[in-house]
Amino acid sequence: MAECIGIVGVGLMGQAFAHHLLQSGFKVQGFDLDERRLAQLHESGGTPVESPAEAARGARWLITSLPNSDIVREVVLGANGVAESAAKGLILADTSTSRPEDSEKLGAELAKRGIRFLDACVSGTSAMAWKKDLIVIAGGTAEDFEAAKPLFDGFARAAYRMGAVGSGAVTKLIINLILFGNRLALAEGLVLGMKAGMEGESLLHVLQDAACSSKTMIDKGPKMLKADFSPEGQVRTSLKDARLALEQGSRFGAPMLVTSLWAQMQQAAYQQGLADLDSCAFIEVLRGMAGLPKRN
Repeated sequence: MAECIGIVGVGLMGQAFAHHLLQSGFKVQGFDLDERRLAQLHESGGTPVESPAEAARGARWLITSLPNSDIVREVVLGANGVAESAAKGLILADTSTSRPEDSEKLGAELAKRGIRFLDACVSGTSAMAWKKDLIVIAGGTAEDFEAAKPLFDGFARAAYRMGAVGSGAVTKLIINLILFGNRLALAEGLVLGMKAGMEGESLLHVLQDAACSSKTMIDKGPKMLKADFSPEGQVRTSLKDARLALEQGSRFGAPMLVTSLWAQMQQAAYQQGLADLDSCAFIEVLRGMAGLPKRN
């Protein structure tokens, strides 16, 4: 009999998780507030359910893939939440980009209820998730991490334990911070090339082959050139993540120069009506500052 996995949040990432887990032979039952997402889950072979509690019922592992840690806490401990029906020993893997302190607090509270918790952040876009090209960066006990390996193997290409609960979330914010810098520098360079009248495809090809090359150039460079802002991650989410990273800078007393600038760019994009588009849509802000016309 196939082992059961619950998922709460079957959006851009959750759909990809469910797809790969179903392909790996697991039974997947999922909950989301969006009925369209539940219909997509059903079409892919999963079982839609009516609450987070139902998603956890009978499951060995449960994934949360949600916008922020406040929502994670509500679906886990609130009415009809995961904790109401979770069997003792359930492993809850929170793949959301959560506030590290919130993960630490939730993990401690769940331990008292016999629920094992990992802040199991993922690195990669939703497009990468569909290719099973994500990595998991987890915080939690070594025992819980090992017990979650079959789950992670089902939807990710690699998984790393970074330390105690909360360390996965901190690592994810550091990864994002470095991505912010890569994307900001790429967009700035492309806009300079546009202003200089260079042919964009040729410029990007050279950049991808030069010493400055990065995965960002492969994933986001074409989108920036073509104004293809179909979301693989949204401006609103990127702004939230940047603010979380800035909080950690204040918490630990670390300089956050690049992150501060990125947050301002994402905020400007948000205010210009680009909130639901891909995070690379901020290039339109730079184009505007350069006197170039906004693209639809």
